[in-house]
Amino acid sequence: MNKLIAAIKRAPKRAAGFAAIAAAVIVPAALFAWGPDRPTFTMANPAPYVTFNSITDNSVHGDERNFVQIKEANAPASSYGENVNLQAGKEYMVYVFYHNNAASNLNDAAHNYKGVAKDAAMRVSMPATVKAGENARFTGYVGASNAQPQQVWDEAYGKAESNFALRYVPGSATIHSNGAVDGKTLPDSLYTTGTPLGYDALDGKLPGCNQYAGYVTFKFKVDQPKFEVEKTVSKNGTNAYAETVEAKASDKVDFKIKYKNTGTMQQDNVIIKDKLPAGLTYVKGSTSYSNANTGNTWKTTTNDAVVERGLNLGSYAPGGAVYVKFTAQVTDASKLEKCGINTLTNTATAETANGSKSDTANVTVKKDCEQPAEYSCDSLSGKKISRLEYQFDGSASANNGAEIVSYTFDFGDGTTKTVESPKNVRHTYKDEPGTKTITMSATVKVKGSEKTVTSEACKVTITVNKVDECKPGIPTGDKRCEETPATPEKPETPKELPKTGMDSAAAVIGLGSIIAATSYYVASRRALNQ
Repeated sequence: MNKLIAAIKRAPKRAAGFAAIAAAVIVPAALFAWGPDRPTFTMANPAPYVTFNSITDNSVHGDERNFVQIKEANAPASSYGENVNLQAGKEYMVYVFYHNNAASNLNDAAHNYKGVAKDAAMRVSMPATVKAGENARFTGYVGASNAQPQQVWDEAYGKAESNFALRYVPGSATIHSNGAVDGKTLPDSLYTTGTPLGYDALDGKLPGCNQYAGYVTFKFKVDQPKFEVEKTVSKNGTNAYAETVEAKASDKVDFKIKYKNTGTMQQDNVIIKDKLPAGLTYVKGSTSYSNANTGNTWKTTTNDAVVERGLNLGSYAPGGAVYVKFTAQVTDASKLEKCGINTLTNTATAETANGSKSDTANVTVKKDCEQPAEYSCDSLSGKKISRLEYQFDGSASANNGAEIVSYTFDFGDGTTKTVESPKNVRHTYKDEPGTKTITMSATVKVKGSEKTVTSEACKVTITVNKVDECKPGIPTGDKRCEETPATPEKPETPKELPKTGMDSAAAVIGLGSIIAATSYYVASRRALNQ
């Protein structure tokens, strides 16, 4: 419930225009917060007690609950409103209206001065800074020790287009009234603890009635703490400054740092600091600086703190600048980090009460090194071409001036072969089964030297199997093993001899001769045996 009540009290209000009492200028209505929630009154029916800014139909102001307004300082009174866009470097004016709403007949002795406010006072507040896109809140507080409520408040707003600092302008608070206090300057405590109001004097006594109403104005300035830092480098003595410079080992270089106040407020105790990287050494006694105090000429200082805790170079108004330069030496080549190009980055920083910024400059130094020949054996593969013949293919690379002049294959069977290309290298194994580990290495020629180095080998494994043969030279499984010679056809036997003339007679005679010869042979063998 408490949170709900608080939200209602800060809810938007319908605000009629207001008028500066002297000019009676009406401002457009707006919707903003005020508080606390309190009884309201009218001009025809004022309050029966001391209360502030609670009449809703004030003929020159409108709804008095809307009693804080804002405008650009040099703008006309008609520019007052609930909000304004803040811009760096400009001044603005805030208006705070006050009115004791007690009926005028309560101001006399007959009513025991019941309508006179005691210890009437005003206080204002505003932020010291505001971020880009946010609204700065300007709040006015008016009250008295015998008022009900004792204090009322209202707000106006300034929207920031960037990050700003808001500065109350000392001595700018002025009271405007129909009484003797009109035009008096209020103390700067208005912005802190508050200041008394009044009519005949600033004594905290303020009778009731519109005649005794008034308003207070004060000014503030929008400042933007802003600055830039720039770091450059040059070869020693050449005055040719740039973001990057090439140097050799043991050379000297000059660094220059620029700070400039580009904001709208003075920056005090500006400190310039430099951080040298490894590879650069500060040259003692080489620091000098230039600003308006030196007539914008270089002045040497014996203070070498620029590369330690930093140099305090004083205060700078908007637009003010200072330059610092010093010399550093590049280390010898043996202490440079790597072979080839070494980039030494130097960082300069400006430190202020509003923050710090840095910038860098680079020195590039080349370190020449003798690079060892490097070789990479990238791949090796093998595939079977025939029963015992294999083909091997490899790839390799070399750098740092090295050149591959030949490749050597170890076939894993006690034989090697050196070739100019690692592609399509063939080898026939003996008819010996087993696993073979094949390696490929390269001979590398170093540029400018005849010296050669042999690389580590790539490896691949193959398995050579003994193959059974179905016939000499023909392995089992070959299609030729499946071929069977065709069986010759047997000739048919004739059923009977052909009967022909002369041919038959000759055959009979021939057969008789054979029989006779056989009989003679047998008889002769018998005679020999007797």
